[in-house]
Parts: sequence; structure tokens; C-alpha cells
Amino acid sequence: MAEEMNVFSVGDLVKGTVTKVEDKQVFVDVGFKVDGIVPISELAALHIEKAGDVVAVNDELELQVTKVEDDELVLSKKAVQAEKAWQQLEDLQQKDEQIEAAVAEVVKGGLVVDVGVRGFVPASHVERHYVEDFSTYIGQKLQLKIIELDKEHNKLILSQRAVQEGEVERKKKDTLQSIEVGSTVTGTVQRLATFGAFVDIGGVDGLVHISQLAHERVESPQDVLSEGETVTVKVLSVDLDNERISLSIKDTLPGPWANVSTTLNVNDIVSGTVKRLANFGAFVEVLPGVEGLVHISQISTRHIGNPSEVLEVGQTVDVKILEINEADKRISLSIREAQEEEVRNETRAYEKQHQEESSGFSLADMIGDQLKKYRP
Repeated sequence: MAEEMNVFSVGDLVKGTVTKVEDKQVFVDVGFKVDGIVPISELAALHIEKAGDVVAVNDELELQVTKVEDDELVLSKKAVQAEKAWQQLEDLQQKDEQIEAAVAEVVKGGLVVDVGVRGFVPASHVERHYVEDFSTYIGQKLQLKIIELDKEHNKLILSQRAVQEGEVERKKKDTLQSIEVGSTVTGTVQRLATFGAFVDIGGVDGLVHISQLAHERVESPQDVLSEGETVTVKVLSVDLDNERISLSIKDTLPGPWANVSTTLNVNDIVSGTVKRLANFGAFVEVLPGVEGLVHISQISTRHIGNPSEVLEVGQTVDVKILEINEADKRISLSIREAQEEEVRNETRAYEKQHQEESSGFSLADMIGDQLKKYRP
């Protein structure tokens, strides 16, 4: 028997059939009278509880000789798998290709997968976002990229995040190549800054400058937008070299002058805010983003040399609409006529009240006199 065993050397590859499976070891017929032994630790790259979990009687196995003695032959299934796995992994790394593997264990600091050898996925490389509980990952198949491979020290570090980031980058480039200046698209507000909002329009973020958020002046993006909100934007420019996109929400909204004539009418008296003062008059905002001109001659009932003598920016005033030119975006206003109209209205109201009071007393007297005629 010993002479037959001498034909084996450590490192030899042999094929055999499983003849017996015990909890902690497996016996394999390799063509000799003495069956080889495969310890449970040599059956798989990862820890297993029972040998029967991975092999059964009559299974055909490819094995490597790890120990030869007079009456004992120790074999390893894991070593053969590992050698093949390292070769495949090195090839994948050279080609920069990814590998799919199921999560076998959750350990401190990350996940363990079986790819023929033990692979480790650090917690920071599982997802692009923070993950608090990894227990749900058991059994899940991950798409992984090799970020470190050291066969000599049996070290394999993998990353799913790298695969995800690669996909995001590819999608980003596709979007940049396909997007057209002037087109209108839907996006999601990703982040708000003091100078504007970043909107995701298909894997790439574009900037909506604060001046492009609305037709009216916006003090802070938070006043008109919130993160996660879906918005419609117009593409203003695309910089492929720097991967920058300029967007506008304002250009997708009806302008402040749209249908002004249906909201305002000539001779209406409305309240407005003084926005700007000039030598020739004052500009008053009567609707959000809609300003009309009050010529200096229409500011006061008395003569003034400069609008600043009676008005200041931010002041609220009543104005009468003299003319509306929606096509040219011009509105003529008058503070003087609004004031005169107010005086006329107050006068008419006073006169009407006075007349009603006077006629009311005369009528009562008359009715009283008539009733006296019919009293018994």
C-alpha cells in the first residue's frame, strides 16, 4: 500500500469520486485502495458547518494533493478552485471587467463573498450611499469590481460602489452627448445653494442660476424650491469639456406680461410698489414682474422737480392705469389721477349720503302728516 502511495506528490492534481461524507471530512476514491481524505476546511473557500452542505456521495471532484504519508492521502478541493479563481480574477482585473457574486457573510467592516476564493467588500464600497444595516444583503447578488488583488497573501478586495459609479459616469456622458441646447426636459432638484439649484436631468446635474429660477426677483432658492422636487427646465448651454450644463426654470414659465390685459384694465386703480426712480418718473410694479411708468407729470397734483421729492423705492402707492401695451410690455400709470379719483369718489359718496339724509327727513315728515289725516 505504501509503495502505491509514493506515486503521489504534494501539489499533484487528481480526480476522484466521493465515497463517504462525514460531518467534518469527505472520503474520495482516486483510483487506489486507500481513499483520500478531504477535511471540511478544504472543501470551500468560506466556512461551512457540515461537509454534506457542499458535496454528496458519487460527486466527481477535482482535487489537489496537500499531504502524502505512508497510509494517508490528504486532498483539497478548495486549492483547485482557488487556483482557477485567481487566474480568472487576474484576467478580469486586466480587462477591467466586473464579476457577480452572492453575499455569504456579514462581518465587521463589510461583506464576504465567495468567488472561488474569499472576497471582501468593505462597508464603504457596498453602495454609493451610507448603509446602516447590512443584514438584508445576505444572499443578494452584487456586481463587483476588483480594487485590490494579492494572490500571494490571499487578499481580494472588491467594490460594488465602483461599478455603480462607473454606470453613473457612463450615463452622464451619454446624457451630455445627447442633450440639446434649447430643449425642455424634466429633472429633480438635487441640491440648493445660495447662488442657485442643481437639477438632475438624467444622470448629470445642471445648474439653474438664481436669476433663472423665476421671472420675479428671488432672494433665496429655498424660497421657491425644495430638494427632491420635480421641475421642468430649459437647457441654456452645454460645456462638454467641463461637463457643465446651464438650465433655466424661468424660461419654461409664462412670462409676467402674458395675458396682462386680462388681469388689468384701463382706468383700473390698483396698488403697486415703487421699484425704481428716474428723473422723468417712477417705475411701479403692479403685478409680479410687471412694472409700469408713472411720468413725473403724473406723480403729484403739485409741480415737482424730481420724483424723489415725494416718492421712495419700496413705497406702496395707488395708481390709475392710463394705457396698456402688452406687445411692447408698456403700461402708463398715474398717481395723480388715482388721488383725484379717490377725492371724486369720496365727494360723491358724501354728497349721496347728505342727499339721502335730507330727503329722508322730508319724506318722514310728509308721511307723518298724511298719517294724521287717517287717525281716529
